[in-house]
Amino acid sequence: MAYDLGIDAGGTYTDSVLIRKSDGRVVCSNKALTTYPDPLEGIKKSIDGLDPKKLKLVTVVSVSTTLATNTILEGTGYPVGLILIGNYDIPEDSGIENWIMVKGGHDSNGEEVTALDLSAVEKFVLEIKNRVSAFAVSSYFSVRNPEHELQVKTLIQELTGLPVVCGHELAQSLGAYERGVTAYLNAQLLPVAEGFLKTVVSEIERRDLNPRIAMLRCDGSVVSMLEAMKKPIESVFSGPAASLLGASYLSGHETCIVIDVGGTSTDVSLVHKGLPYLSEAGAVVGGWQTKVRALRMETSAMGGDSHIWVKSGNIHIGPRRVIPLCRAAVLYPDFMSTLKKRWIPDRLKLDEHIQATKFFVRTEQKPVNLNREEKELLALIRDEPLSLKDVYWDKNILPSKRVMDSLIQKRLVQVIGFTPTDALHVLGEYTEWNVEASEIGATLLANFIGIDRHEFCLNVKRLFARNMARDLISFLMEGVDRAEIEKMFDGNFFARFKVDIPVVLLGGPVKAYVDELKKLVDAEVFVPEYSEVGNAVGALAGKGTKRIEITVRTLYSESKYDLKTKGIFVYTPVGRRHFIVRSEALEFAEAFGRKLILDYMAESGLLPDQVTVSVQKKDIKVHAGEIPIETRFIFEGVANSNVYEKALSGQKKKDEGFTELTEQFHSLDCNSHRDLSISENYK
Repeated sequence: MAYDLGIDAGGTYTDSVLIRKSDGRVVCSNKALTTYPDPLEGIKKSIDGLDPKKLKLVTVVSVSTTLATNTILEGTGYPVGLILIGNYDIPEDSGIENWIMVKGGHDSNGEEVTALDLSAVEKFVLEIKNRVSAFAVSSYFSVRNPEHELQVKTLIQELTGLPVVCGHELAQSLGAYERGVTAYLNAQLLPVAEGFLKTVVSEIERRDLNPRIAMLRCDGSVVSMLEAMKKPIESVFSGPAASLLGASYLSGHETCIVIDVGGTSTDVSLVHKGLPYLSEAGAVVGGWQTKVRALRMETSAMGGDSHIWVKSGNIHIGPRRVIPLCRAAVLYPDFMSTLKKRWIPDRLKLDEHIQATKFFVRTEQKPVNLNREEKELLALIRDEPLSLKDVYWDKNILPSKRVMDSLIQKRLVQVIGFTPTDALHVLGEYTEWNVEASEIGATLLANFIGIDRHEFCLNVKRLFARNMARDLISFLMEGVDRAEIEKMFDGNFFARFKVDIPVVLLGGPVKAYVDELKKLVDAEVFVPEYSEVGNAVGALAGKGTKRIEITVRTLYSESKYDLKTKGIFVYTPVGRRHFIVRSEALEFAEAFGRKLILDYMAESGLLPDQVTVSVQKKDIKVHAGEIPIETRFIFEGVANSNVYEKALSGQKKKDEGFTELTEQFHSLDCNSHRDLSISENYK
């Protein structure tokens, strides 16, 4: 009997699950709190909760994580040198350090516009090589001709030996600056990804296991550990991708809407025929527009740990995340006595920080670069939770919201407060932690509203379900203002929004919201078994996929009387080729695209009959009926069902196969009949 191990290192929990290989059933699972900055302890505790006998029979380990996303959001990536080749408009607030713009680049046809200034590159590299961990390079129209990027990459490697990431290696779509950002972020993440994957490997080896190890990417595909280490930017949003695939796998629905309720946020996304529905615009992470194809997702800052606070008789949820009262009572031994003091702040002074149920505790993070106000406030906060009254017990004024916010953002202070998780504890629908702490908190807040605590918690539950419904409809009605969608719920007792595909919920306590959600949305709503570890299941449910674009363009030279064909160019991920006859160019493009897909899959241990290759062909014409000026091929290879383990079996570097293929590609003389005989072998 053999098993597969899925691990998801999320923001709050690290989930682990064992799936029996023979029938694909989940046989055991476990959750543990994620540990930062070193995730090892969280991973260890999560795996420790699994059946040790079955664990010894694991042959595949696949992981997903929010590590890359969090690193970008927190601005904690490693220093990188960015080289932009060509004429760029750099936003003043880009936040990019250690960058230079040099002469060079190509035009939209792949022709060199300006000679590459390698001397400027060399000077820049030698100046900063001891301050950075890697380099990123992006050249104007490198997707049409990557020659300048490759020249710079070779030079940097000769001068420094450091890793170099090129824009054309990560994205095939136009947008030189966005490709540069993508390469820059990827280079920042290289040491982070290496550290995380080494952590996973060390823990697996410590247990005397010898499985194949893979990682889920943000497009729902699974790649080998080596591939994941080279392109960690492609793991942003791998956590939501895991949720999506896990929900589909557990519910048995290949097409469904997924609502994933986490500690911080609620994410809505779609899986269609077993594959995630992707955004063509590229993932936006922490304000950075990248060229990474990721899920199209509707996200709101409302999760199980969102802070619930009251003001002017209204209940507010979020956007800040806090430790729930019920969990704080378990984490901090003296917290219950602090909570029972029942500090009642002035009703007129209530705001997000001044609440009867909000407490502050110091973290283990070491303070650096604090101003005077921050130092004074931090000195008053202890290792046990205190209310603002306890913090400022001998002061006549309360601390500035700005100063407290700064300490929280710098992770020097952790906040405790009432949450939707506490509301469910009071209602008896989720009781993992200390119920009494939640009841005290609900009573304190309900008094400000003028209702009892049970009604208060029911109102919190309704608000939370309403947000889930609003996120769902916002996703389906892309482009419609959320305020307009909100009007659909106000006072309308006679209509509900209808969804024709199943809606699957993931998250620990999501069962509690099913009935409320159905009151707002007419849909089949499912909460599958093991929904609380759906991300870990999804880490194993990914398929081997590869997507490649190839463009065929006809170029003309203008004469006084007519247009004459200069030639036909084929632009591929490994360069451009020139043809005289358009039909030969099209034939080569389609054959070479399929070859790239199948060779990539072959390096992952898959045979051609285990891969489905689909081809989309789009013609661009100036006038109807005439020859297209451009034809774009989009190739997508997907490993057939039940062969994802074989997609992990290669474990050798895919660079070797692609290097060999690139050499074959550039050795072709595509203006001779010899090209056709060679390209026949690509079919």
